[in-house]
Amino acid sequence: MLFIRGFLWGGYTKLIENLLDGIEVRLGVDYLRHRSEYEQMAEKIIYTGPIDEFFDYRLGALEYRSVRFENELLNIPNFQGNAAVNYTDRETPWTRIIEHKWFEFGRDEQGNDLAKTVISREYSSEWKRGDEPYYPVNDEKNSELYSRYKTEGEKLKNVVFGGRLGTYAYYDMDVTVKKALEAEV
Repeated sequence: MLFIRGFLWGGYTKLIENLLDGIEVRLGVDYLRHRSEYEQMAEKIIYTGPIDEFFDYRLGALEYRSVRFENELLNIPNFQGNAAVNYTDRETPWTRIIEHKWFEFGRDEQGNDLAKTVISREYSSEWKRGDEPYYPVNDEKNSELYSRYKTEGEKLKNVVFGGRLGTYAYYDMDVTVKKALEAEV
């Protein structure tokens, strides 16, 4: 793995591939649908889905925010010069614009900007069951409900709850990686 000026060359995909080298990985499966099968296979389960869903919402449903994306291909080499720019003013309807090429592949072999770029505008949206949950709703009601789910989770010695959804907390990627490395598995 190569680090260049604070960035990981190869991105998170390469980091995760290296972390999971030699470990069987199954993608596109629904853990909860096949739960008993997976519980028979593993001594320890790391669950990163919604903690309330893990417990079949038996204490109630936590609230989440979701996002929707609008993607656009632009015939210019550079839209914003950064991978992500956040917008916090009331007038702008989106919360962030992501210009994907700046994560890693923004230049050709000679170091020149690519002729086109792709941007994604991210809009905050209401969440309902069945939607993709992105962010926890940080208020007293949800914090109290999460605390009750956390207590239930601590009773399970073979399950570690992690990530934004499993711990009902917002994490930037640096904190996410740190928490993963510190997890007691």
